[in-house]
Amino acid sequence: MATTTSFVISVIVMVVAVLCYAQTAQAFISSLACRRFETLSRLYDDDDCSNNFCHLTRRNFSACLSGIITVPIISSNKSAGALSPDKASQSYDTYAATYDKLDGGSIATSLGIDEARTKLLGMAKGDVLEIGVGTGLNLSSYRFGEGGVTSLTLVDISEGMLSQAEARSQQINIDKNIPIQFVKADATSELVTLFGDNKFDTVVDTFSLCVMGNEGAKKCLEEMAGVVKASGKILLVENTRSSNPLLGSYQDITAEAAADLGGKGCVYNQNVGEMINKSKGMRLEKEERFAAGLFRSFVCTKS
Repeated sequence: MATTTSFVISVIVMVVAVLCYAQTAQAFISSLACRRFETLSRLYDDDDCSNNFCHLTRRNFSACLSGIITVPIISSNKSAGALSPDKASQSYDTYAATYDKLDGGSIATSLGIDEARTKLLGMAKGDVLEIGVGTGLNLSSYRFGEGGVTSLTLVDISEGMLSQAEARSQQINIDKNIPIQFVKADATSELVTLFGDNKFDTVVDTFSLCVMGNEGAKKCLEEMAGVVKASGKILLVENTRSSNPLLGSYQDITAEAAADLGGKGCVYNQNVGEMINKSKGMRLEKEERFAAGLFRSFVCTKS
């Protein structure tokens, strides 16, 4: 992991360079290029701390590379490309065995992501569907049994990820009477077809919408709205465009490069709140920002 001082200095240089020369054809950005370029919360986190250099509360500060990177200027209204379902399946099969080293473990704990998971997923109850389950990092955050999760259906587009999640579920002390099902499916198009309308009390997703791109994410939200019960909740923790103008501009400029250079296809400047508000059958009840809005939690209901 890069030292705090050197990383902060490099980020400041990047942001200033981008903002000063955004009208030119290209900007040359010298930095430590991190896995999703989202640890900019160190630079300006006016929501979470009293000074500008505290609360590194974003996951994925790992796999950093030293070097000079040339990033083309991308206008803020250009959407970075997302992984297709087939490409996502193939790619995440490859990542599955080592994915926890990047998205879990002590790094996730130190950045506060485990706390965010626990807070939101503690609300899950009844028959629960989780999409984009990955390696099952959320499993230990659920409350199983009376008043909590009584059945769990785990969906992912990658067989490799599902295998890892199943292995993790067997290592966790989950009541044997709690049925757990693992299903390979495309959450952007197959949820209602597979499970039917009004099936689940709670639908969960953490950090999957960005991989689907803007159009895929909108479709996924509508699929989730379809399968949740009228009395149920949809619980989300997602990458989002920062509420801080400086960081938001940086995300817009680097979204495509970040997705290609180590973000595993994650388009990390989505306006998820706006997507929810425009989704059919879904109503946003509560939104909470973390790390200057670089990621947020959402509690939604069926409309």
